[in-house]
Amino acid sequence: MAMCQGPSGGGVAVHVLEAQRLACWRAERLVFADLSFTLGPGEALLLTGANGAGKSSLLRLLAGLIPAAEGRLLWQGEDAASDRVAHGARLRYLGHQDAVKPALTARENLAFFARLWGGEVEAALAALDLSSLADLPARVLSSGQKRRLALARLALAPAPLWLLDEPSVGLDAASVERLGPLFAAHRAAGGMVVAATHLPLPLPGARELRL
Repeated sequence: MAMCQGPSGGGVAVHVLEAQRLACWRAERLVFADLSFTLGPGEALLLTGANGAGKSSLLRLLAGLIPAAEGRLLWQGEDAASDRVAHGARLRYLGHQDAVKPALTARENLAFFARLWGGEVEAALAALDLSSLADLPARVLSSGQKRRLALARLALAPAPLWLLDEPSVGLDAASVERLGPLFAAHRAAGGMVVAATHLPLPLPGARELRL
């Protein structure tokens, strides 16, 4: 059984995510089982392991997009699956797809999410160094620029839990480094990060869960 647990920080919002003996099946194959961890305010968990080990499946399970075959996912001691709308509102999930509209400009793409969540579009663009590209349609952006645009959604209105699937894919070293202040501000406010990755991320003190 994989365990990852740590103390809660002080002076920040106290949120606790707890996975209890989770199991996941995919295409009639057991991907993982008996998986448990606890994540508190300001903590980060890196999901590592070979391709196909279940990192993406675990993130989708944590996001409430697929059910657990066994076990429970708790938020503040309550079953997260009991209110999927509330659970969806407390997290930001970034998958392999960037989910940007090609015909909309970078600014318009972020404005769409700002209408849903709130937040300042210009500040989010600046956080990922996209201000100079704000009026370009997303279809002309490079793959790395599109990935930065997807990540810029994290800089809009806060959510306690970030679930990130290979967030550094397509990014150069400078862009990965730019994620450091974004992650740090989120964690300082009591936010949590769970990220699947094959490469180092600027998340000092993060725990590792190898699948």
